[in-house]
Amino acid sequence: MKKIKRTIFFMLTLFVLASCEDLYRSEALPELITKKIEQIKNEPVRNPPAEVWQFDYKGAVVYYIPPYCCDIYSDLYDATGKLLGHPDGGFSGMGDGKYSDFGSTRTNGKLLWKDQRKK
Repeated sequence: MKKIKRTIFFMLTLFVLASCEDLYRSEALPELITKKIEQIKNEPVRNPPAEVWQFDYKGAVVYYIPPYCCDIYSDLYDATGKLLGHPDGGFSGMGDGKYSDFGSTRTNGKLLWKDQRKK
């Protein structure tokens, strides 16, 4: 009986910790990025799964959402959540041309959020 109680306690603890992960991370994110994540959660599941990354780029913190399908742009946001441009993706795969060096000069990449929903 003790083993069952410990197992249930352990599973509940894991569940609580897993559910708090997005809340913890969203507190440090700009409000517009948090809203973008919520918007993605209300859309059909993407393949590959949607992600939000944080990078250092030219001395500033930026947030990057990779493209999820052919001909779809990626999105690059500044620390306030303002859309800067589209470094890759699109018909040519080269984005909008404004941040063509993003892939080669970004540093300190950190995955902040990944959609865990299954199709």
